[in-house]
Amino acid sequence: MPVENALTPAQRDDLRVVAAMIIPASAEYNVPGADDAAIQADILATLGRDTAMVRAALDHLARLAGKPFSDLDPARCDAVAQQFRATGGAAAATLVRVVLQCYYRDDRVLRSLGLELRPPFPKGYELEQGDWSLLDPVKARPSTWRRAP
Repeated sequence: MPVENALTPAQRDDLRVVAAMIIPASAEYNVPGADDAAIQADILATLGRDTAMVRAALDHLARLAGKPFSDLDPARCDAVAQQFRATGGAAAATLVRVVLQCYYRDDRVLRSLGLELRPPFPKGYELEQGDWSLLDPVKARPSTWRRAP
C-alpha cells in the first residue's frame, strides 16, 4: 500500500498529535518530539503489517474524542488520551510501539543518547558484565525440550 494511502489525512493528523503526547520535543536534550516531520514520515513509510492495528487505534481515539483527536483542545486531549490508554488494548500498544521504534532510530535522538549512528552489527556494543549467577536456577532445571537418552 502506498505511504500516502496508509492512513487518511485525519488519521495522520491524529497520529501527529498523539505522537507528540507520547514523546514531546525537548529543548534540554535538543531532540525533536515524535511529531517531527521526519519521524512522522518514517512512521508512515514503515507501518507495514502494523497498518491495520494503527488504523484501529486511531479510529478508537477519534471515537473517544467524538471528532478528530487533532481538533481537541489540550485539556480535552489529555482526558481522551487517558481514556484511550485504559481502553485501547492491543491496538493502542501497537501504536505506541510504532511511534517509539521510529523515534529511537532517528539520528538526532541516537546522537543525543551518545550512540554511534550505525547498526549494532557487525561491530556490536560493549555491555557491562552482569551477575551470571542469576542464571543458576535456570541451568538447574531439567531439560524440557528433548527427552533424556
